[in-house]
Amino acid sequence: MNYDIIVVGGGHAGCEAAHIAAFLGKKTLLITMNKNNIADMPCNPSIGGTAKGVIVRDIDALGGLMGKVADESHFQIKMLNSKKGPAVRSLRCQADKITYPQNMLKKLEATNNLTIKEALVEDIIVKDNKIKGIILSNQEKIMCNSLILTTGTYLKSNILRGDVSLEGGPHGEKRSNFLSDNLKKLGFTIQRLKTGTPPRIKASSIDFTKCSPEYGDNIYYTFSHDDEPIYKIEDQQKCYLIYTNNKTHQIILDNLDKSSMYGGYVTGVGPRYCPSIEDKIVRFKDKERHQLFLEPESMYYDEWYIQGFSTSMPEDVQDQMVHSLEGLETSIITKYAYAIEYDAIDPLQLNPSLETKIIENLFTAGQINGTSGYEEAAAQGLIAGINASRKLEEKEPFILKRNESYIGVLIDDLVTKGTQEPYRMLTSRAEYRLLLRHDNADLRLREYAHTLGTITSEMYENYQNHLAEINNLKEFLKTTKLEINLEIKEKFKNNDFSLPLNKTPLIELLKRPEITMEFLDEMINIPFDNSIKDIVSIDIKYEGYIVKTKKEIEKMLKLEEKQIPKDIDYKKIKNLASEARDKLERIRPISIGQASRISGVNPADISILAVYLKKEYNND
Repeated sequence: MNYDIIVVGGGHAGCEAAHIAAFLGKKTLLITMNKNNIADMPCNPSIGGTAKGVIVRDIDALGGLMGKVADESHFQIKMLNSKKGPAVRSLRCQADKITYPQNMLKKLEATNNLTIKEALVEDIIVKDNKIKGIILSNQEKIMCNSLILTTGTYLKSNILRGDVSLEGGPHGEKRSNFLSDNLKKLGFTIQRLKTGTPPRIKASSIDFTKCSPEYGDNIYYTFSHDDEPIYKIEDQQKCYLIYTNNKTHQIILDNLDKSSMYGGYVTGVGPRYCPSIEDKIVRFKDKERHQLFLEPESMYYDEWYIQGFSTSMPEDVQDQMVHSLEGLETSIITKYAYAIEYDAIDPLQLNPSLETKIIENLFTAGQINGTSGYEEAAAQGLIAGINASRKLEEKEPFILKRNESYIGVLIDDLVTKGTQEPYRMLTSRAEYRLLLRHDNADLRLREYAHTLGTITSEMYENYQNHLAEINNLKEFLKTTKLEINLEIKEKFKNNDFSLPLNKTPLIELLKRPEITMEFLDEMINIPFDNSIKDIVSIDIKYEGYIVKTKKEIEKMLKLEEKQIPKDIDYKKIKNLASEARDKLERIRPISIGQASRISGVNPADISILAVYLKKEYNND
């Protein structure tokens, strides 16, 4: 059997890659070890979070599945950082660990051109540095024109608790023993990474009276730009907030040498921004306590997750740690925490399209590229699926810029800077985050999706209607004026606002920091949905900052336009610093803009490179 595209791995990256490739008309095969574990959530069953929630919105705007499946599967949702500026607001939902994978599988099984097969891939078939197919563990060969590896944490993975190390992936499943070694033989640099999960607790054994309840928002939200909310606000499941204490910290410090990490049993590097609880205690000794969240995993079974309590301690120490927490003194651990280490490739060996530089038509996405998180994986899978399809059609790759999407920031960081630890998306990584907001994902990306063919005509029509409403509201605010009467004067006086001149356009009033759309709505009915009002209000209030940011982007784009020829020989460029020459040769950036973001390449090196390009290639 011959396929256009084979996707290896049924995690969040694999689901998005397989779906979008099939949607684009490619005969696609998705290979997973266990069909029932498609879109599995071995760690926290949540979707979104700070910066990550925007990634999910971006995925949805481009035609991906994650947002829609999350909307169908959650039992609590809230907007994080809602009291802060719009650049850091993100949706986060608590998804049902049973329902989410089921809903994802239904969507994949309903996708034309897509076949799902249960098998274990052992090797890839390469001829003349070009992908030809795969070899399964039973030595069956399946041929393809393009291959996307989304192997997650299964490459030579080990489960670690204290000094106990077990070969296997999450849930004790089989690991992939040979694929990473075979990639290494082909020239890939393999690195060892680590992540982990906390213990699961029997809910009926928790004393919730000692815990602080955390509620979902009382405003309806969706990740999807196309679907209406299907949940009821009043039916949302509560989560709970608890804290570590001095007793918890002392237990950890007394047993630190028993931890897989501190006992020297871990060879992989863990995520700096999602550390284990023992790592937090060691690194932040001045903190008297650390917050933890108790979150249900599913409505179908009695198991809760302790977010923030990841550990690789032995089981007997975990018992002590958990029982030291208020409300969990007599709780029952249903599944002990563990660390998992696994193989990944060096992402500097990838092009921005996520095609590898070593093997043509071989793409990689997700944790194999050194990232951490469901959202980061799904985003890469989507882009890999799009670009694998475009490559087969001999079209230019689809590459998002840093000013267009968090996905663009994520991939550019990986292929330009690399990573020595599991990479996690943060708002601080995006220099243009004021433009990369939750509320404007469709405005940034839906035109791309329409051109790429990754959304339906109905989705594009929804977007056009949405855009028309935004423009209509802006026109309404420009043309509608506030007439000052006694009632209006009283409202301004009661709020201690300075009184405007008579017949002032609403848009001018909205530019004032203290005046909100809600305040204006009290005086003049503004007949638009709240979502439209939010977008327009942000655009108006932050207009000055947005204009300034766009000027910075113009400078950046000029550097991105200065392409670097693929055949350039950096050894011929005189006066380049040795480190810069080595980095440029290794990464081989596609533009001056990308070259300027490489660690170790200084402005002086960029100037020398620019002069050389102008002289040798007439590149202005």
